Amino acid sequence: MSRELPFIARQARQAGLLNCHICGQLSRAPAGGGFLRCPRCRAPLHMRKPASLATTWALVIAAAILYIPANLLPMMSTASLLGSQEDTIMSGVIFLWQSGSWPLAAVVFFASVMVPLLKIFALVYLAASAQRRSRHRLIQRTRLYRMVEFVGRWSMLDIYVITILVALVKFQGLATIQAGPAAVAFGAVVVLTMFAAMSFDPRLIWDPAADSAPSSPDPDSDHA
Repeated sequence: MSRELPFIARQARQAGLLNCHICGQLSRAPAGGGFLRCPRCRAPLHMRKPASLATTWALVIAAAILYIPANLLPMMSTASLLGSQEDTIMSGVIFLWQSGSWPLAAVVFFASVMVPLLKIFALVYLAASAQRRSRHRLIQRTRLYRMVEFVGRWSMLDIYVITILVALVKFQGLATIQAGPAAVAFGAVVVLTMFAAMSFDPRLIWDPAADSAPSSPDPDSDHA
C-alpha cells in the first residue's frame, strides 16, 4: 500500500506567500506581482529558485565529466631518494588493502569513489523526476535530497589527507609529496555537486502533486 499522503496540504505558493531562501522568513507576495525583497534580510524573494533545474543540470554534468579524470589521473606524487611514485585514488585504496589497513581502505573507497558517484546519480534522478513532474515516491525523494545535501561536505577526505601530507613531508632533497592533477578535478567534483544540491529546489518535487490533488479542507469553514 502506498504511504503517500491522501491529499497535499495547501502550499505557501497557493496562499500567496514567499519563503526567503536565506533566512526562511515568510512574506506575502504583492498583488500585482513584481520584484520583492525579504523584509528581514533584504534578499530577493521568488516563488521558486530561478532556473533551478537548468543550473542543477549544468553543475551535475560538469561534475560527471570531471569525475573521470579525478579517478584516472594521479592524486598524489611522491619523490624520494628511492625514486618517484604517482598514486591514483584506486591505487591508494589497493595499497591500503594489501598492507592490512582494510578498514581505512574501505573508508577511502567509500568517501572518495562511491559517495561522489552516488551523489551524481542521485542528483540526476532528482532533476529528471522533477523535470518530468513525477508524482512517484515524493517523501522518499525528499529524504534523498536531504541526504545528498548533508553528505556533500564530507567528501573531501583525499584532499584533506594530501594537504596534511604536503605540509608535513617537506624534506627537500630527501622526500617530497605534491598534489597531483586529480586533486583539482576531485575537489571540483565535490564543490560542483554541493552547488548542484544547493541550486536544486526541493519544492519542485511536490509541485506536481499539489497541482493535481484536491485542496485540504479549510479548518475555519462552517460545517452543516
